[in-house]
Amino acid sequence: MSQKKSNSYTAEFKEAAVKLAVESDQPIAQSARELGVNVNTLHTWIDKFHGKQTSDSSSAVDDKHLYEELKQLRRENARLKEERELLKKAAGLLRQRIELRYGFIEEHRGTFSTALMCRVFEVSRSGYYEWRTRPSSQRARDDQALKASIREHHKKSRSTYGTRRIQKQLAEDGETVSRRRIGRLMGEEGLECKMRRKFKATTNSKHNKPVAANLLNRNFTASEPDQAYVGDITYIPTREGWLYLAVFIDLCSRAVVGWSMDSRMPAALVNDALTMAIFKRRPAAGLLVHSDRGSQYASDSFQGLLKQHEFKCSMSRKGNCWDNAPSESFFHTLKTELVYHEDFKTREEARQAIFEYIEVFYNRVRLHSSNDYMSPADYESRLRAAA
Repeated sequence: MSQKKSNSYTAEFKEAAVKLAVESDQPIAQSARELGVNVNTLHTWIDKFHGKQTSDSSSAVDDKHLYEELKQLRRENARLKEERELLKKAAGLLRQRIELRYGFIEEHRGTFSTALMCRVFEVSRSGYYEWRTRPSSQRARDDQALKASIREHHKKSRSTYGTRRIQKQLAEDGETVSRRRIGRLMGEEGLECKMRRKFKATTNSKHNKPVAANLLNRNFTASEPDQAYVGDITYIPTREGWLYLAVFIDLCSRAVVGWSMDSRMPAALVNDALTMAIFKRRPAAGLLVHSDRGSQYASDSFQGLLKQHEFKCSMSRKGNCWDNAPSESFFHTLKTELVYHEDFKTREEARQAIFEYIEVFYNRVRLHSSNDYMSPADYESRLRAAA
């Protein structure tokens, strides 16, 4: 199987990538690796972005100062979040026996003040120091080492992994551990997996446009990338109002291959999402593109885009969300792991967070059960290597 690579990216992707790179504390090269973009290409985009900003502003120095202030605020926010995490853990640990509280203090004394932790967890410092001198059992030492690994994997997953995915990660580290033991240790550490909530549909199928047959027919598997895409639209709440997100997902790896966001839901929203997928993946004629019967997908412009590239159109049956289950599943995951835990002040804030979630975390890091618990990017790499 040959790897499909394109040097073309949509303007929406470039703008979001530049903001992610400029506003983060990490090196530009690291941001490029996370996005799967050549570092020189990302520098070029940044230079163009700064050039535009300079022409639109009377002082480029002011822009630089604003970025520095933003970075400083982000660092301060991160510090406050760490302190808040300690307080969150306190409620769970206060219900645990005192030895577990001592164990937590011992493991985190390089991160938090010992005096602060003893006060929060309602133990005396003298008692803690006395506990440190006692010999511990081999089982207890093994548990402490496992807790460190579990915390690390839980943190990398953005608090989204439960016992099953953490068990997979530990197995890759060479640790064979039962899910029951992992669950016990997670409980002792106060680590919880984010839970899902329901969300409302955004489909408007009350139109007079022709609709396509359900060619996909719930066959949500594909042996190779770029054989079948599924698309859908969802809404993201912000204090400014709704932000609508359209995506297309590759059924082989579950990668989000195209996306677009807007304050409204015109046909251009889904057109731009599919155009991004075309730019990035260069799918061949015959690609099956499945969606619901919404007016955006039935529009003349979207149908014209499909015909232009000789793609096949497939649509779900009326009122049957299960015909587009992979898209529904992705939106559940996005909202569970990101949206429900944020209070977006502006659409732009939500847009940047969703961009980073999709391009940095979901496509390249997050384990997917349909991929034998591999990320979409790693799964496609394995397929290419086996070809």
